[in-house]
Amino acid sequence: MNEELHTPQELNSMPRIGDIAPDFEAITTKGPIKMSEFAKDKWTVMFSHPADFTPVCTTEMSGFAERKEEFDALNTELLGLSIDSIHAHLGWVQNVREATGVYFDFPIIADIDMKVSKLYGMLQPNESETAAVRAVFFIDPSKKIRLIMYYPLNVGRNMNEILRALEALQVSDKHKVALPLDWKKGDKVICPAPKSLNDLNTRLADHSVEKVTWYLAKKNI
Repeated sequence: MNEELHTPQELNSMPRIGDIAPDFEAITTKGPIKMSEFAKDKWTVMFSHPADFTPVCTTEMSGFAERKEEFDALNTELLGLSIDSIHAHLGWVQNVREATGVYFDFPIIADIDMKVSKLYGMLQPNESETAAVRAVFFIDPSKKIRLIMYYPLNVGRNMNEILRALEALQVSDKHKVALPLDWKKGDKVICPAPKSLNDLNTRLADHSVEKVTWYLAKKNI
């Protein structure tokens, strides 16, 4: 039986892991986009920031820009957003480039009407009604949301963790495995647990994996 996927609009809720990313059209610093057609055959990391010309947001956007080649290597497009105009975005991009030499060479959505922020649950009234929280959506090539991170306005994200989580999702998909605590590239992965007595007996006889116990086994890939 095929798995039935629902959009958040159908469920009348904020986007959740496993939902198809809500579609929208928007103006960005690299031209107009339609989400359902963006980054064909690629992953997307979409992230919001509270406002242009602010200190923490500048460090975060610079972090994405400085490590863009690592996202490229993981077949991933970056997509930023804040509740600012396209003119503010362009001014901020140029200001940071002049001040630091860092160029935000990825599209930043001008969400001045808050349409996308509301659609993706980036506006959280108990935090702010006019600034998007620091949300990160990991969206796979089929446009399914695979992981969501939310941070408050005053705490910056961890770029190492964003890249680690993205690579973990891709490794899990490719090899049909799970990833343990603190997993990073090169570490052993977790084999699927046995689901029957035959699986259990096969696992016990398998000397190619590291067995911590019968249900927890690790291997190199």
